[in-house]
This record gives sequence, C-alpha cells and structure tokens, in this order.
Amino acid sequence: MGKLVNLHRERKARDLKKEKATAEENRIRFGRTKAERDALREASERTHKFLDGHALTERDENEKPRG
Repeated sequence: MGKLVNLHRERKARDLKKEKATAEENRIRFGRTKAERDALREASERTHKFLDGHALTERDENEKPRG
C-alpha cells in the first residue's frame, strides 16, 4: 500500500515554497542595502543644495517649479 499524504498539508507546503521563491526574487530585484540607500539620499541632498544655491531667484514653498 502507498504512503498516505495529507493533501492540505502538501498544498500549504507547495504554496509556501512558491512564496519564498517569489520573496527571494523580490529581495534581489528591489532590495538595497542601508549603505546604498544612505549614499543615494546624500547625493540627492547634495544636488538639491547645489541647485538651490545657484538659483537666480528664491522660490516660495507654495510656488510650483517651472518647466
């Protein structure tokens, strides 16, 4: 006689394995390290400070940017 298998348990295990594989793909595709996030934020802040310092006129906070 064959081995008895609980179909509900097998289905849950299969779904969990699929979800873990999807999560791993997403971590690789979208994940960034904290150092990468910090470096990107700092570069963005530096760029904004540079551009704000070289603006011809000062902008109000409520004014929309042109262009």
